[in-house]
Amino acid sequence: MTVIQCISPIDGSVFAERPALPLDAARDVVARAKKAQKSWAKRPLEERVQLVLKGVARLNEMVDEVVPELAWQMGRPVRYGGEFRGFNERSNYVATIAADALAPLIIEESGSFERRIEREAHGVVFVIAPWNYPYMTAINTIAPALMAGNTVIIKHASQTILVGERMVRAFSEAGVPEDVFQNIFLDHATTSALIAKKSFDFINFTGSVEGGRSIERAAAGTFTPLGLELGGKDPGYVMEDADLDAAVDTLMDGATFNSGQCCCGIERIYVHESLYDAFVEKSVAWVSNYKLGNPLDTETTLGPMAHKRFAATVRAQIADAVAKGAKALVNPKLFPADDGGAYVAPQVLVDVDHSMEFMREETFGPAVGIMKVKSDEEALSLMNDSKYGLTASLWTKDAERAGRIGREIETGTVFMNRADYLDPALCWTGVKETGRGGSLSVIGFQNLTRPKSYHLKKVTA
Repeated sequence: MTVIQCISPIDGSVFAERPALPLDAARDVVARAKKAQKSWAKRPLEERVQLVLKGVARLNEMVDEVVPELAWQMGRPVRYGGEFRGFNERSNYVATIAADALAPLIIEESGSFERRIEREAHGVVFVIAPWNYPYMTAINTIAPALMAGNTVIIKHASQTILVGERMVRAFSEAGVPEDVFQNIFLDHATTSALIAKKSFDFINFTGSVEGGRSIERAAAGTFTPLGLELGGKDPGYVMEDADLDAAVDTLMDGATFNSGQCCCGIERIYVHESLYDAFVEKSVAWVSNYKLGNPLDTETTLGPMAHKRFAATVRAQIADAVAKGAKALVNPKLFPADDGGAYVAPQVLVDVDHSMEFMREETFGPAVGIMKVKSDEEALSLMNDSKYGLTASLWTKDAERAGRIGREIETGTVFMNRADYLDPALCWTGVKETGRGGSLSVIGFQNLTRPKSYHLKKVTA
């Protein structure tokens, strides 16, 4: 029997473990979800929406349980209070647009014809959720999928092994039928076997590029629609007319919050030469104010990375960059808690270039590289010199300029004067190796349903 474990980054102990379901038991879970889906979809839309919102509210009531569990599982300091702000914002927003997003598109209603396009639930939606923002990333799909009439099976990352249980418990206690939303523990082989047998009608995966490739390989030939949000190396560009202090505050927070473990975290910054020196100086000072330590301590502002192997990647990228001529500007003596394991001091690197892995591969840690540029053209070329494309953050007072540059950036979202934020009214999507599909917004509902056309010719005397 395979046992899935969560090794806590706080102290390296086994915080939680669960047995992985064997294939036959997993198939039973899927069968129950398929059986429950038709009756769930027949419920009035507003009833489904309200049950989802009640599940969200019930999870909020579990805050004293959820927040310290997150610290133990993936290291986020308890002072930040979990993920409820974004979790609630996304759930509440999709609830407000559900009726319009799922409304039929009426082409003709006449004495002779009824022609319309309706949205129909896919069926069983499989959500494979990540550990870095385990509640917010999961709810992006779970809330609209359930509202649209799908049933949902969630498989969470081993690092946040308890999150799926907590979510399903909350929704069940709120009145969502037991088989409509289920949690499952699976190993990789069983997951791939289920996908290969077309067990699911839609799959949403958030995780690594290699993980996404594994999902695509397993689904090959099944024609199962996929939503994939994968790696990122999101850039920021600070122009000569930017609000310097605001840019430093937002971009450094975007680079280091959650120990840099953010899907749309800032990993590389290009600064106009006129602001470069001041930006670097202020950024180093900003990052140096962190208190690295035990995330259960309310004074801690930067916790450990989720696993020591993730921290090892960050350190290796920094060491490689320094060996190739980069300079690390943050004094490591300011962070005595850096133990060479999961606890990693934040870092700012200069004299970097795109020959370095640090500026090309996903770092996913509390470290960022800053480069000097002379023009929009140079910045644009560097921003697009990446195999990833999730977000880009532009800093200027000129919205027309930002729009013009934004149209040339190969990315899913363009920000001006903000970063590291997911707007639930906009489609969350990526290009290149960051993935395919999109969640939230009206488009998210469209991806979680399929169009069905009705062409009804009326019999006339």
